[in-house]
Amino acid sequence: MPSRNRHVIAVVVLVPVLAALALWAFAWPASRIAPRDLPLGVAGPPAAAAQVERRLERHEGAFEIHRYADEAAARDAIEDRNVYGAVVATPQGPELLTASAAGPVVAQFLQEAVAQQAAAGGTQVETVDVVPTPAGDPRGAVLNAAALPLALAGIAAGALVTLLGLRGFRAVTALLGASALVGVIAAGIAHSWLGALGGDWWTEASVLGLSTLAVGGAVAGLAALLGTAGIGIGAAMVMLLGNPFSGATSAPQMLPEPAGAIGQWLPPGAGTTLLRSVSFFDGAAATGPALTLTWWAVLGLGAVLLGGSLRARKAGAEPGADRRELSTVG
Repeated sequence: MPSRNRHVIAVVVLVPVLAALALWAFAWPASRIAPRDLPLGVAGPPAAAAQVERRLERHEGAFEIHRYADEAAARDAIEDRNVYGAVVATPQGPELLTASAAGPVVAQFLQEAVAQQAAAGGTQVETVDVVPTPAGDPRGAVLNAAALPLALAGIAAGALVTLLGLRGFRAVTALLGASALVGVIAAGIAHSWLGALGGDWWTEASVLGLSTLAVGGAVAGLAALLGTAGIGIGAAMVMLLGNPFSGATSAPQMLPEPAGAIGQWLPPGAGTTLLRSVSFFDGAAATGPALTLTWWAVLGLGAVLLGGSLRARKAGAEPGADRRELSTVG
């Protein structure tokens, strides 16, 4: 079969396969959003709290209940990112504490679920947003949308370093410089211009830059070890798994398993979680995602250096590499 015909068949077959994979990766988690062991606090007198807990347990598998002595302890748990909200039993009726900054979709779901239970008991629920989203981005849309541009920037950085033939320390320097600049620009847009972030400016810029570096390092590292095919593998991993499984638009516990867990081990999910922590929760629960991004960046840059070293050795070991011309004497 002529090579051109094979190319036509490859296009006809591969494009629908990629479309199907992309549709599955993005549509499946989005269509199955629901709480799965979502950390939720219950506070108040033991007898009243136990009654609230029994009602919440009717949502089988939806909540992971944490008990707290009073409202103050529940607020601390929310601010420390141990739970997404809490139901406080009071003499006047249940009070719901939420944190829309941790995920507006989660806060809305909690309001609906608790209000429905309270209505069945003939009471109303007072809702208090303990950690609200900033006024510049009340729906959290900017932070939710940040995962895709950062992923694209990282993929572009890794691909350009490879296609331009940069190797070794030059490639590492280029990736570090590009990622740092992306972090500064992204913080300038999201924090200074749009007012969508509320933490320390330089910390946010560092997180945004590290998120870009984790992706760029992974793509460039795979390409250094596997050749240009590594660009496609890295890009597919980030775009078909990392981005849709990140939980950026809801929360990891709102995605079907194992998508929620996988997403937090990939740069887009870890980056989104870390950015929420440093922007709205004073760095609470930031250690895990920070280590995840750091490992991706370190391993990626290490692969870039290793790939450059292996290519240099291979070039030096080629037959005739050290061959010298002999000239006749006399």
